[in-house]
Amino acid sequence: MEILRLLDKSDHIKEYQVTDYRRWTDGFYYKLKINFTDNSVLFAREYFDSTERSYSFHWQDENNRLVCRWDNAPHHKNIATFPHHKHYNDAVIESSEITIVEVLKYIHKTSNY
Repeated sequence: MEILRLLDKSDHIKEYQVTDYRRWTDGFYYKLKINFTDNSVLFAREYFDSTERSYSFHWQDENNRLVCRWDNAPHHKNIATFPHHKHYNDAVIESSEITIVEVLKYIHKTSNY
């Protein structure tokens, strides 16, 4: 998995666990738990095949409080980036971060490592 090489190279990641990983001819599924050096945690889940992609990236602080969650569940049709959105400060807003790489970049830019 290419993402594991990226995680291994990061100075801001304390450790990570692959809690599930499956690959087949036209797709994959994974679940990761990523612990950052500031003690925040990212729970990442993604499913991909030739007809579907679903994801959820849930980032919480060291006290288990939600910092931000990105997902593409199709239930916020009023968002301009539908179905992609994020939950931030008790609001649901547009999201341009739709891959784990983009989410990790966002976390890196906004964290206090």
